[in-house]
Amino acid sequence: MTGSVVDAARAWAAADPHPGDRAEIEALVAAGDTAELERRFAGPLTFGTAGLRGPLRAGPAGMNAAVVTRAAAGLGAWLTAHGHGGGAVVVGFDARRRSDEFARVTAAVLSAAGFAVSVLPRPLPTPVLSSAVRSLGCVAGVMVTASHNPPQDNGYKVYLADGAQLVPPADREIEAAIAAVGPAGEVPTSDAWTTLGDDVEAGYVAAVVRALQPERVDAAARAGLTVAYTAMHGVGAATTRAVFAAAGFAPPVSVPEQDAPDPAFPTVAFPNPEEPGAVDLLLALADRCGADVAIAEDPDADRCSVVCDGRQLTGDEVGALLADWLLRRGVRGTYAASLVSGSLLAALAEAHGVRFAETPTGFKWIIRAGTDAEPLVFGYEEALGYAVTPEVARDKDGISAALAVALLAAELGQTGRTLVDRLDELAREHGLFATGQLSVRVEDLSLISDAMERLRADPPARLLGREVTATDLLAEDPPVDAVRLLGDGVRVVVRPSGTEPKLKAYLETVVPVHDDAGVIAARGRGADELDQLRGEMAHALGL
Repeated sequence: MTGSVVDAARAWAAADPHPGDRAEIEALVAAGDTAELERRFAGPLTFGTAGLRGPLRAGPAGMNAAVVTRAAAGLGAWLTAHGHGGGAVVVGFDARRRSDEFARVTAAVLSAAGFAVSVLPRPLPTPVLSSAVRSLGCVAGVMVTASHNPPQDNGYKVYLADGAQLVPPADREIEAAIAAVGPAGEVPTSDAWTTLGDDVEAGYVAAVVRALQPERVDAAARAGLTVAYTAMHGVGAATTRAVFAAAGFAPPVSVPEQDAPDPAFPTVAFPNPEEPGAVDLLLALADRCGADVAIAEDPDADRCSVVCDGRQLTGDEVGALLADWLLRRGVRGTYAASLVSGSLLAALAEAHGVRFAETPTGFKWIIRAGTDAEPLVFGYEEALGYAVTPEVARDKDGISAALAVALLAAELGQTGRTLVDRLDELAREHGLFATGQLSVRVEDLSLISDAMERLRADPPARLLGREVTATDLLAEDPPVDAVRLLGDGVRVVVRPSGTEPKLKAYLETVVPVHDDAGVIAARGRGADELDQLRGEMAHALGL
């Protein structure tokens, strides 16, 4: 093994087009660091439904110029084989380390392959790229981003002509096309690509504002709303401010330490609004400025988190609030959520007589949940992803969601209410839908497969003292590695994480609310039942 990995490393270095990456591998070979070489040459990064994502390091198991070169060549070959050769491709990038370089590499490779390639003018949010794919009539788009991954990572997300992420079998086919590409140093490149102007971002801003119709909310209420905001060291701040200004809001009050892009993400342990402590600076700012609502976007601005009345709302709560707002506005069509998200959206859709669709996890499925007769008008996933303007960007979009939250907050503020007040009203109308998670990180991945096998073989017959039925979602179409447990007012979905070595159980209990005074009691009961569910599921999974 040692000899073979050293030989593989030497061959890779000889064909690596990037001097720095090449020197990195050569230094490991010279130092005899076979353990590190084996990590880097254990296999290539997997090309999944969102493309590539991994640590910045030389070698096939990292994000670097050679890997990006071969990925772009494979994508170009696949597009050509499917009749899209010579079409337009747009490339975007965030402000992470080497993102701009990887965008240029992608443009050079695809340009040499005969595509008409244009690159966004500067680091911009992922929703701008997703929107540009369709507005520019492209056959594909590439966004260089690792979203909310750690600072040492980068990634490569692919969109097809419909502006949405890949779904199988395209991901496997592109991965095979990448594997068929020769050494990176032999891949042709060309500088015959162009850099776009600011009109693409401006078009996105105008389209979002047009779709959300801010004029339906009183102008004084919009202008008087105080919004605290953080871009979390990412690229969302300028575009978000432009959207808010065009919609008649005062500029959001930004966390100054986190407003400018910084690939080191120095003020957060992990640049994800879901992580403990990530919104601490936002909470402090909201308190200082007396904000009506506070909003955090992740670094590429495709997700957002909301704080109101001093507490961070869950993704399920924000999803329900946005859906309710659109439904009360008379927006009809398909409302969709992933199977691990809460059930309140289904209840709201039923109450308003609109179509609801439950999808597998991931926005690649949510965004395709509509029909010709009833197109998707809203979709969300509990992990802080929302599509409130799917006609603009066919993916989750934290910027349009932020504007929708602000419009809803301004509307409620006219009658002295907050987002939390509206959640209480929904609880009185439909019951309190309490959601939570049991999440277990493992070192040995076999523990996850063993736990899933145990659950499938012997699912619990009762949860919270209520009878449950178990459904193995591997038998569904499309198949999902998950088990759903469903009973009267209780729901659990168990699945391995798609991005981390974790096993997750998504928990829900529905508590009736009998009167105005009952919401507080119902929240307490809901929290207690979620704690009980965590214990019961930990036992069922053998954890």
